[in-house]
Amino acid sequence: MNWITLRVRDLEASLHFYHQILGLPVERKFESRGRQIVMLGTAGQPKIELIQGSDPALTPESGVSIGFEVASVEESIAYLQTNGISVARGPVAPNPHLQFFYILDPDGFEVQLAEHR
Repeated sequence: MNWITLRVRDLEASLHFYHQILGLPVERKFESRGRQIVMLGTAGQPKIELIQGSDPALTPESGVSIGFEVASVEESIAYLQTNGISVARGPVAPNPHLQFFYILDPDGFEVQLAEHR
């Protein structure tokens, strides 16, 4: 996989969420066909492509969620709460080796944060 594209209403709010809050590095910013685009992620890994626009290719109702690994579910929840981000669902522990929870990005897409033990 190369990337997943999210068309977002407010590029700056989404960039703040994914870069400042979740810590994804900005790989590059550019303009294409009059639209601002930001690629986020680590070199050699799949990226999240944010495109400013009002015609979403995906909507939160599409059932798409984005998942990230975290060192600690509890510490992540505490950190997010200090940044005004609420837990949307969870935490859930389907087995002794996995625990996860969901938050929502500025456009309502689910973001899963998972701790593998």
